Amino acid sequence: MDPQVKDVMIEATRASDEERITFPEVVKKLMQAGVERYHADLVRGERTYYLPNGESETVKGRAVANAPAQGFSAAGVDAALKAIQGGKIQYRIFCRRIAEAGCVGYMVSLARQRAVYYGRAGDIHVEWFSGAKREEAA
Repeated sequence: MDPQVKDVMIEATRASDEERITFPEVVKKLMQAGVERYHADLVRGERTYYLPNGESETVKGRAVANAPAQGFSAAGVDAALKAIQGGKIQYRIFCRRIAEAGCVGYMVSLARQRAVYYGRAGDIHVEWFSGAKREEAA
């Protein structure tokens, strides 16, 4: 993997965990580096970034402090999303709140401009990027 692309992935993880960067800034930097998608595991504190050619890189970050709730609340995830989008909370509190809502991880598709938050039993909540064209999967 190109070392500069790997550096972008590492910095995106660190900057998010240290609350030095917003989600839109992360998306922009990753897209510029050629990242297609990424997966965030809240329990393990890892993010795995994927390139279109199949290469991937896993970067260790901060795990959530408490185990995610057993049940999944899409409304709870949505409330946390609205709070972070509105600037009322930052990333670490966002992660804590989605874990409290039963979220164990999320996948972000930069190409399809959406994030899919999921719980232990596969329950999901889909959040489209602001201004994204919503299309059904092929």
